[in-house]
Amino acid sequence: MDAKPVIDIQVSVASLEPMELYKGGLEQIGFLHRADNPDLTKRYFRESAGNRRVHIHVRELGSWSEQYALLFRDYLRSHPEDSVQYANEKYRLMERYQDEREKYVDGKSPIIWTIMEKASQWSQETGWKPGNTDA
Repeated sequence: MDAKPVIDIQVSVASLEPMELYKGGLEQIGFLHRADNPDLTKRYFRESAGNRRVHIHVRELGSWSEQYALLFRDYLRSHPEDSVQYANEKYRLMERYQDEREKYVDGKSPIIWTIMEKASQWSQETGWKPGNTDA
């Protein structure tokens, strides 16, 4: 996905707890758990200092938040015009809110929900199901 110098990775697990089942492995390869993340539908890990920006979102297999992210991804892959529009909006917001991450994230909400409305319709028309893993 364009417009962001950060790599986002989703990892799906059978259950978010106990976190010890996957936390140690992620920490071993240099990722730090961010316990301050307010989103209780996932566990969030970031790169250690000095490494390329990577966000790891651990979500529960079959959960709404996992399916939402996969549908968003698959819809944009199938609709390049919406993908370009989303990227352009992210560039605009990135320039406007260079040092204000929360405002950047909040600013994406309108276009994300517009795209998700289209994605929902598309999923019904196509019988969408999550495809194979990207791994």
